Amino acid sequence: MAKQLPKQILLNAFDMNSAGHINHGLWTHPRDQSHRFNELNYWTDLAKTLEQGLFDGLFLADITGVYDVYQNGIELTLKESIQLPSHDPSTLVSAMAAVTQNLGFGITVNLSYETPYQFARRFASLDHLTHGRIGWNIVTGYLDSAERLIGQKGLKQHDLRYAQAEEFLELCYKFWEGSWENDAVVKDRQNRIFTEPAKVHSIRHQGQFYQSEGVFQVSPSPQRTPVLFQAGASPRGLTFATQHAEAIFIGGDKPEKIKQQVEKIRTLATAQGREAEAIKIFIGITVVSAETDALAQEKLAEYCHYASPEAGLAHYSSSVGIDLSQFTEQETIPYQQTNSIASVNNKFKEQKITVADLKDQHVLGGRYPLIVGSGATVAEQLIHLIDETGIDGFNLTRTVAPESHQDFIRWVIPELQQRGRYKTAYSEGTLRHKLFQQGNLLSAQHPVQQFRCLTPASPAEIRPIQKQLA
Repeated sequence: MAKQLPKQILLNAFDMNSAGHINHGLWTHPRDQSHRFNELNYWTDLAKTLEQGLFDGLFLADITGVYDVYQNGIELTLKESIQLPSHDPSTLVSAMAAVTQNLGFGITVNLSYETPYQFARRFASLDHLTHGRIGWNIVTGYLDSAERLIGQKGLKQHDLRYAQAEEFLELCYKFWEGSWENDAVVKDRQNRIFTEPAKVHSIRHQGQFYQSEGVFQVSPSPQRTPVLFQAGASPRGLTFATQHAEAIFIGGDKPEKIKQQVEKIRTLATAQGREAEAIKIFIGITVVSAETDALAQEKLAEYCHYASPEAGLAHYSSSVGIDLSQFTEQETIPYQQTNSIASVNNKFKEQKITVADLKDQHVLGGRYPLIVGSGATVAEQLIHLIDETGIDGFNLTRTVAPESHQDFIRWVIPELQQRGRYKTAYSEGTLRHKLFQQGNLLSAQHPVQQFRCLTPASPAEIRPIQKQLA
């Protein structure tokens, strides 16, 4: 039997079209350039840097609404730029794609505030313009402030948001996969036929949340459906994610808990008729690296001088839907059921956590696992996490921009390559093919299959969803 090669680590840069993303307060560092997030060359320079480091993708977070739970307002949010201001991430993609050839782009879009048709059209267009390098991070939202912005009184119940997401996604599948046959576009100048009319079909959908009738305006893009990312960790969220997602983001800092989550995801995927390895699993990390361990620790101490643990606490308050400013430093935070991020909120049910504990975790203003050391030290820890837990890769958050990415590429990437755990060149093809080496399209085992274009001999209608959505 041939010896199995060690798993190659996948790597996304994790960022946001804002000054403050995960590690709050570091915009005040004198070398930080994130205040330039509203300048296009800030992003094109980042894209070129990441491609030089052979990153698989740039994953861009986004929110609708503001963090207004902490101290029952947005004063600290505004002062510390806690994802405010923040701009639309999809506006950046075409420019970054124009200066790169291989870097993928994962864009967060909250489906609760979109119409399926306009969203599907925008992402199909981006898939064309990037030559198949676009992905969608599917989120349903967790901020009451977002609901008020669009004229609603408050968040829908957690599981109802996922029921709506199911229908939104299935309607998008019909647009992306069911309206145009693969060979509909012929560009026949002699016979004056750009598209064969018989190969384009009308969509008819009458559902609980959405209705649509007509032809999708965008011809088949390289991937048809963008690569699907998801981060649901509640029971309902995991069911949705393991049915649809190709990449799932999970939290965690202890290897044994991460491993349990990975095994749960793979078991759920197989129960839904998918292969266990059909889903790539990522965890978020923060890395501070330098030439030596001692220099990395010095850099961490310097960064901590500018970071804001309280801003991290304010961000966390909105994530769990609880104003954490009401508790003293040493007071255990009681569990309260909210409509926010269920998996994060449940930690108060499972553990005794104080505000002081949270501030300790937010030493750099963010709560992701922190890895500090030389390139060799960081590489060994990343490899250990991959091998011990079964994850596939990491979402690397920035600290001081752009030097944190530059440091990682300078110190960590070569060490991973020397150990045979990171690519030395990009493979050809779309983002999906780069990740899975199985072609440009979603596999036949994915639920998208039931919505794919019918043969010319079959009825033109792509049938609406049969199951009743709760």
